[in-house]
Amino acid sequence: MAEATNIEKVPGQRKVLVGQVVSTKMAKTIVVEVHRQKAHPLYRRVVKRTKKFYAHDEEQTARTGDFVRIEETRPLSKLKRWTLKEIVKRSALAAAAIAAETAAAALKTPEQAS
Repeated sequence: MAEATNIEKVPGQRKVLVGQVVSTKMAKTIVVEVHRQKAHPLYRRVVKRTKKFYAHDEEQTARTGDFVRIEETRPLSKLKRWTLKEIVKRSALAAAAIAAETAAAALKTPEQAS
């Protein structure tokens, strides 16, 4: 019977991956590079595999170099099937850029803003 399989599919469970942002040049889209280690099927040697995923970033908060968690979703475009769930770790350059932006915004006077 088919009931003897060990694989259980739980409805509502979406795949979640952690990777590094390599590009933020598109509007509301980031490119995330995910590294995996997998044993070779014949030789059992551990081989590194890398794959790039296009993910939707609604608020455009992720920066290049950040480590992010992405979640599988319905197709949003030709290549986008993932959404940004959270930023796991900020890169040093991204943290410095955010600090510089907030400092520049704080120095603006209300007259300059309009």
